[in-house]
Amino acid sequence: MLSRYVIPLVITILILVLLGIGLTMDPKLIPSVLIGKPAPEFALPTVRNPKITLSKSDLQGKVVLFNVWASWCTACKEEHPIFMELARRKAVPIYGLNYKDKRKDALSWLRQLGDPYVASAHDANGRVGIDWGVYGVPETFVVDRKGIIRYKHVGALNAKVVEQKIMPLVRRLRTEKP
Repeated sequence: MLSRYVIPLVITILILVLLGIGLTMDPKLIPSVLIGKPAPEFALPTVRNPKITLSKSDLQGKVVLFNVWASWCTACKEEHPIFMELARRKAVPIYGLNYKDKRKDALSWLRQLGDPYVASAHDANGRVGIDWGVYGVPETFVVDRKGIIRYKHVGALNAKVVEQKIMPLVRRLRTEKP
């Protein structure tokens, strides 16, 4: 009779403890199994010109940012001025992956807000994003000269993250011997 009440109570307490632990975790610290591994192979048409393809080989030979974005993403709009400033300063080449978006919406968004990307691939069905381990947009990766993913940021970038984490890493990777 006692176990009839104790077992559900213990299960409820365990669930509440696990929920409490989960709420204390930072969702931006989602680990990526791709850190330190080669970027996934891909070849997609670009947003600007579907006859031109962007592929992994375009990212190699230089340290780049690879930003996953979409026109329907509010957080992407928040971080966009940071990419525009990086592009204006020519601080680091920025490539994009337009994720689960309509080409016409992506083009309109880039016309309105500016286009900081050297090129942006159009991943209409999200398959390449899945290969990159994308949980949602925006996400930004630092990829080294050999095409190895060295850093992943989940969520909108801000000036502090760019200046304290991303740009120091970019500068360090540029000075590393290939």
